Amino acid sequence: MRIGIYFDMRNPAEWQRSPAALYSDAIDLAVEAERLGLDSAWVSEHHVFDDGYLPQPFPLLGAIAARTTRLLLGTAIVIAPLHHPSHLAEQAAIVDIISNGRLRLGLGAGYVQREFDMFGADMHTRYGTTDQRIRDVRALLDNDGVTPRPIQRPFPIWAGYQGPQGARRAGRLGCGLLSLNPELLAPYREGLVEGGHDPSTARMMALLGVIVADDPESTYERLLPYVCHQLNTYRAAMVEGTGRTVSIITPEKLREGRKKPGVIPPIEVLDPSDAVTRLRQLTDGVPAEEVYLWASIAGMPDDIVQRHVELLGSIKPALANS
Repeated sequence: MRIGIYFDMRNPAEWQRSPAALYSDAIDLAVEAERLGLDSAWVSEHHVFDDGYLPQPFPLLGAIAARTTRLLLGTAIVIAPLHHPSHLAEQAAIVDIISNGRLRLGLGAGYVQREFDMFGADMHTRYGTTDQRIRDVRALLDNDGVTPRPIQRPFPIWAGYQGPQGARRAGRLGCGLLSLNPELLAPYREGLVEGGHDPSTARMMALLGVIVADDPESTYERLLPYVCHQLNTYRAAMVEGTGRTVSIITPEKLREGRKKPGVIPPIEVLDPSDAVTRLRQLTDGVPAEEVYLWASIAGMPDDIVQRHVELLGSIKPALANS
């Protein structure tokens, strides 16, 4: 099982740094992750977030590709309905060329109404549109539909779908599934069969909310404001324009939820030994090719980021044998 790190490039006002420094540091961190033996760097896409959430994944991946030689690169996800398929395919091909064939293209449907409004896209048809984008982009990349041609043939495309219906969609399309929910494996395999694909080709991977630290308790306390910021911005984006409101997540609520039996907190801070155990638990029973973990949560302190990545490198050998 491979292990990687995930960048969303948030830069909240409370802890803001120079955008140039933020991006330079992220690229340096990806280079360091490769040196430490980690396998991949992942990015995502959101638009007009107040904290500067990464809006264009491919330029950052291209920059990381130019500074690394082995690190696999991935999008988790690009919001497919917001983009023309030719535009997606051309950008993916260029990053694949710069990286000499290291890109995995994750496409998903999105969920934020203002982003669809910004690009003149129809949110109500986003799932069908995403299915078609996957078909079209695959055809362009695999059948000389763009120039220059990508390195990889066939091109690795992953579907960022959740829920049983989404898993079945991913299977029908013959894609990998960007989820590690074991409840989705059966519908995913059923979809593979329905699409004429071998169910044994099922492959899954996803972002997991684990931070590795030498002192989990003190690190968790330091991270609480950053985790609250992250959760609150996601929750606000989900209900924007619907007239619904959500309650604000506070450090006190996170502490309370962490202590309740059976409640899985959004971020778990674990020491290296417990992190290996937990990651094995979260990937048990599914065809997990890879997991990727937050590189930084909402601009969390650099010393936590650096030690987290170092410790991920130290536990990589144990996970590689999982």
